Amino acid sequence: MNSVFNKLRNLDAYPKINEDFYRRTFSGGLITLASSFIMLFLFFSELRLYLHAKTETKLIVDTSRGGKIHINFDVSFPAIPCSILSLDAMDISGEEHLDIRHNIIKKRIDHHGNVIEARQDGIGAPKIEKPLQKHGGRLQHNETYCGSCFGAEESDDDCCNSCEEVREAYRKRGWAITNQDLIDQCKREDFLQKVRDEEGEGCNIEGSLEVNKVAGSFHFVPGKSFHQSSFNFFGFLELQTSDYNVSHRIKRLAFGDHYHGLVNPLDGVHWEYDKQNVMHQYFVKVVPTIYKDIRGRTVQSNQYSVTEHFKNVEFGSSQFIPGVFFFYDLSPVKVTYTEEHVPFLHFITHICAIVGGIFSVAGIVDAFIYHGQRKMKKKVGIGKFG
Repeated sequence: MNSVFNKLRNLDAYPKINEDFYRRTFSGGLITLASSFIMLFLFFSELRLYLHAKTETKLIVDTSRGGKIHINFDVSFPAIPCSILSLDAMDISGEEHLDIRHNIIKKRIDHHGNVIEARQDGIGAPKIEKPLQKHGGRLQHNETYCGSCFGAEESDDDCCNSCEEVREAYRKRGWAITNQDLIDQCKREDFLQKVRDEEGEGCNIEGSLEVNKVAGSFHFVPGKSFHQSSFNFFGFLELQTSDYNVSHRIKRLAFGDHYHGLVNPLDGVHWEYDKQNVMHQYFVKVVPTIYKDIRGRTVQSNQYSVTEHFKNVEFGSSQFIPGVFFFYDLSPVKVTYTEEHVPFLHFITHICAIVGGIFSVAGIVDAFIYHGQRKMKKKVGIGKFG
């Protein structure tokens, strides 16, 4: 057994020196203190990097098909009343939604941006239940009836029991309502009176859209749009005035859920116009994004880049109307972000490298200073220095 222990002793790569042969110096103490502080500093720096996750980024081709995109927005128009502000959306697949009201909240604001009233979007009386009489009857307040569509009905059984249904029937025909005072449903709902009551106010519109995962557009316009012939060609149902100021402030515009580090370039954008009837266009390139955090939670979202263009339009133009338009297209490339910790073995390796490296460098510096001092003292002793 003693022979085994002796063989192990012979393998010792760190032979011990008797303390009687040690010589401690002032410079050695300073170097030891400095190297200890450097070791501690680098150790805690490495520990901080180990405890905090790093993010790996990958670019892959987006092979997914179908699906939906959630567009969240919060936009203020200080010079357009809520009564005449509408939101429309459509895409290249042919799906369109005009005067969207679901998941939309409009807030009436004054010229200082203070909220006057917040309400779920919708103007007019509640929809009247199924009719008890056919077209042509005298309309009385709160009477249940089958109202006339004023020539826009597609069959004799069609009923327009509210001002909005009359406007919708006209939109389907591609007609413009030039005088809503002559429409009994609109008179009964006091639609025009509500527009007049909100004169001089602005509107904050907040909500979300669910659209197909294809190129498309959505826009905020004063008035009501109706599709005429193509993807981006609209008519316009005129309302009382020919001048609209589309100054706007975008508090938030996001194509999907938020994740750590996401930056939406249109958040906080503010445009103010002196001239009336401006068509402001944003061209958005949407990049599908997957974010996986350190806990394993996955967020399916999107980030985007944007360019913009605006131009003055003449009122009554059949091709260009005042408003704020967002045209979006999808990138074929998907970005994946993955949070992960530095492996523990890498952390240990780095710590060993720090301790061993500093210890070795400090030993070299100490030896250089110690032997340098001895040579200087020897030369001074024999009178050769200086």
